[in-house]
Amino acid sequence: MSLVALAPAAVWAEKADRDKPMNIEADSMVHDELKQVSVFTGRAVLTKGTMILRGARIEIRQDPDGYQFGTILPEPNKRAFFRQKREGVDEFMEGEGLRIEYDGRADRVKLIDQAEVRRYRGAVLGDQMTGKLITYDNLTDVFAIDGQRTEEGGKPTPGRVRVTLAPRNKTLDKDKK
Repeated sequence: MSLVALAPAAVWAEKADRDKPMNIEADSMVHDELKQVSVFTGRAVLTKGTMILRGARIEIRQDPDGYQFGTILPEPNKRAFFRQKREGVDEFMEGEGLRIEYDGRADRVKLIDQAEVRRYRGAVLGDQMTGKLITYDNLTDVFAIDGQRTEEGGKPTPGRVRVTLAPRNKTLDKDKK
């Protein structure tokens, strides 16, 4: 089974990550060759270049056309984790959610339930976004954050999106041009 494309591209991804080998560590692994599915459980960590994914369970499957799809689930009372260097700048994007899904065919990453994405400029936290569902479409470089309404105790509760955008350092921005 070829485990190649769990890395988002474009703005989030370091482009060189696509050509890096995928390394996965876990307490155990079960692979179904017929279904082209590998399930890694127990403190699972996937690295591919600058990309890191962590969770209690990482499931990777491949369709007949060779596209990979991944699902990362956390340990109880924690969130699954994603981190990757941005192309051409000293910035990292990282995110957490109760579930992280990657769709290699659509080139889309979803952080689901208690979702949060943070942008670090160097070691300094810059932007921070939270919502019920955060979707990043690598083909269009578009974020979508949905607060989604939820039910608590039988009552509908409006979901909220929260975003903090740090001011850009004009000196650093000029140097990038």
